[in-house]
Amino acid sequence: MSDIAVDLGTANTLVAVKGEGIVLNEPSVVAVTRKTGEVTAVGLEAKRMLGRTPEGIRAVRPLHDGVIADIDLAEVMLRKFLALVLPRRLFRSRPRVVVGVPSGITEMERRAVRAAVSAAGAKEVFLITETIAAAIGVGLPVVTPRASMVVNVGGGTTEIGVIALSGIVADASIRVGGNEFDEAIVAYVRKNYNLLIGEATAESIKIQIGSAHVDDGEREMNVNGRDLVSGNPKTIRLASEDVRNCIQEPVHAILRAVRRALEVTPPELSADIVDQGIVMTGGGALLPGLDTLLSEETGLTIHIDQDPLTCVVRGAGMVLDDWTQYQGVLSK
Repeated sequence: MSDIAVDLGTANTLVAVKGEGIVLNEPSVVAVTRKTGEVTAVGLEAKRMLGRTPEGIRAVRPLHDGVIADIDLAEVMLRKFLALVLPRRLFRSRPRVVVGVPSGITEMERRAVRAAVSAAGAKEVFLITETIAAAIGVGLPVVTPRASMVVNVGGGTTEIGVIALSGIVADASIRVGGNEFDEAIVAYVRKNYNLLIGEATAESIKIQIGSAHVDDGEREMNVNGRDLVSGNPKTIRLASEDVRNCIQEPVHAILRAVRRALEVTPPELSADIVDQGIVMTGGGALLPGLDTLLSEETGLTIHIDQDPLTCVVRGAGMVLDDWTQYQGVLSK
């Protein structure tokens, strides 16, 4: 039987198989026909359809703000992904699955995750908080009394956790992440240039010229969209400063959440964090200048993992490899 680790993210779903490492990294998107509800594509193929589908097809994200918004589509998506990972063995030997979830998840949302993963073919479902999984993934000593602090900026949520003795001692969880950056860019371009752009264009702007700090270097790019006045296609020129200004609100929401977590951290553990610094993980950690801004705000050293996108699934996979040591970080 092959045990499986899953990072069920708002933006991307990653799957690791015990003994094999990460075997799947696909966008969390499903394309369905409007009339029959039949799934026509999942993952990258479905993401390419966002904003481009004909009237009879819709491309949707089954997860919103880090949790399942449409349990049926989430189940179908997971079933398709798991079938790719274990094409023939899936239903013969139902795997044990560890899933990363936000720390602020409600009991109803926990049940939705368990139900979707079980229906997709799991024998047993164990949940692990994303901050603990990310901490394990970057090699922090989560089972020791020494404190570690992780800021995991995902697509739909930002998870902040101070971890010691296999538990979260202080935390903050906000439903703000990379998707909010994209939405802020769409709103800014619409308001200031009367130009309508899609989600994919906003994401491209964020990746190419986005930054959170003024010293990160200035870049510019052409942006294509539809003029809201004339209805015609139109091109504008955007600069890094424009993007930095429009994402200030979600960026500062993340900074406030980090400060809240630090304020409720016990003094002895605060001393550990001063020594160790903060580790940033998740796709949002790749936003240039966010680490510099966080360092200025907290006065602490900020470390970014070499591959921040995969920290959660790597950590969940390490739990599968050493079940005995990490038993205390799991919940059913």
